[in-house]
Amino acid sequence: MAQNSWDQYYPRPQLRRDSFFPLNQGWTLNGKPIQVPWPPQAPLSGWRGEAGDVLRYETVFTLPAGFAAPGRRVLLHFGAVDQIAEVWVNGESVIRHEGGYLPFSADITGKLCPGENCLYVKAVDTLSRDYPYGKQHKRPHGMWYTPVSGIWQPVWLEAVPERGAVSSLRVTPDLTGIDVEVEADGAEYTVAVSLGESRFVTARGTEGPLRLNIPHPRLWTPGDPYLYHMTVTTGTDKVDSYFALRTVTTREINGYPRLCLNGEPIFLHGVLDQGYFEDGLYLPRGPEEYERDILRMKGLGFNTLRKHVKVEPEAFYYACDRLGMLVIQDMVNSGGYDYVRDTVIPTFVSKKRSDLGRGGSEQRKAFFERHCLDTVARLYSHPCIVGWTIFNEGWGQYDSDRIYRLLKGADASRFFISASGWFAQTQSDVQSEHVYFTSRVLEGTQRGRFLLLSECGGFSCRVEGHTAQERKNYGYGQPARTGGELTGKIQALYDDMVLPSIPKGLCGCVYTQLSDVEGETNGLYTYDRQVRKASAGAMTDIAARAAEALARSVKTG
Repeated sequence: MAQNSWDQYYPRPQLRRDSFFPLNQGWTLNGKPIQVPWPPQAPLSGWRGEAGDVLRYETVFTLPAGFAAPGRRVLLHFGAVDQIAEVWVNGESVIRHEGGYLPFSADITGKLCPGENCLYVKAVDTLSRDYPYGKQHKRPHGMWYTPVSGIWQPVWLEAVPERGAVSSLRVTPDLTGIDVEVEADGAEYTVAVSLGESRFVTARGTEGPLRLNIPHPRLWTPGDPYLYHMTVTTGTDKVDSYFALRTVTTREINGYPRLCLNGEPIFLHGVLDQGYFEDGLYLPRGPEEYERDILRMKGLGFNTLRKHVKVEPEAFYYACDRLGMLVIQDMVNSGGYDYVRDTVIPTFVSKKRSDLGRGGSEQRKAFFERHCLDTVARLYSHPCIVGWTIFNEGWGQYDSDRIYRLLKGADASRFFISASGWFAQTQSDVQSEHVYFTSRVLEGTQRGRFLLLSECGGFSCRVEGHTAQERKNYGYGQPARTGGELTGKIQALYDDMVLPSIPKGLCGCVYTQLSDVEGETNGLYTYDRQVRKASAGAMTDIAARAAEALARSVKTG
């Protein structure tokens, strides 16, 4: 079995307690041993065979002495189980959960017994399009990847007070302080922010947001990702957390809307991040792999990742918070996709289409909207996230104006891309463009929306000995034969399209993509992350020139 560094990692860094007991060991799936938390399709799981639509997991655990002491409740947590999960403890049902990307938990205090306890999970995964499914496909090919089933994030236990437990935090920052909303069973709580050298800012409340002003504020930026430590205490509970001071706004400068971080114009120099790994598929070998990917991209001059149609474990966002990587977070697509209707026609014929009356079943639409709201709620307090993408390239798109209003009401502190690439309707914060197969100078023409090239490039370059599939060479345009050729193609893309568009309002560019994924060979790194294809010097030079172009474009007087 694989060495499991997830066992040593606390899965919820923004609401951390001392009590933590991992449950990733000793599992069987359909009667055969499996290493959780990796899905059965991943080599790291050690599981072989066809998972099928119904997955039956079992394990036995014994709690540490004193873990379930009187006056404490024991909560069972799952990071994510795809797609429908039913959970039993010692033969008694404790929870049923739908959707494969978000965490869920159950109070199992009354179901525990002394000594060994049996945990049983039944997961059903038909890859139903009524649920978000991202890039998963039963027949992987091209831009569609190996599906994942069942448990694919850590399983763990924690003990909390019977009363007065802190269950959630919501932090809204600005440039001088934060508003904090705490759920703590109705108990009075105290929020304390460390300023270093035994100095604190504190506030106390029971309901509604608390305001904490921070003296001499230190703002969070990609170059200085400063995090403040915070604790929340009640009469019975204490949790550790963190936050950062930063804002995301737009303002018109020299005739174009410009995206601003902390009030200053910024160019989102980004790369598309699918979140796939050769050995773990949806989950890397350990949380440190997220850090390595982030540092690889920062080493090439990038300051932004577009997390593409996938929600990650919180370890990813925590690493971005600490290391200073901005994130545009996509919602996970559900519904149907048609290559001709959703890709060929908008790429070569027309990018306009009404999305009213579309979307499939009412069940699908209701779940998608609930999942979007839950995604915003779960990730709201992470400073790295600067924007959200609702729909991508028409895939499952419907009623985007209404859903924009729904989600903007849940998070007014960030921008929303209602329709990335094409099929934009009337309401969005962003004029989003996807440009493949050609280079053309872009201009911001939609009043009030800043211009973002949210996908481009995708040039293929196959590195023999570092590919996941033989003879597969999926990408856009004529493949590059060497790293030098790839670098030249990328330089030409930025010289001919991206850099000349910055004076005309372009506020960011997302290059496709961070790494190869299965049959796709259009990454800046190979799928195994062993080979960097493009020249680091050339890439950092592009980043510097983009920053210089922005500075010239926003210079006034």
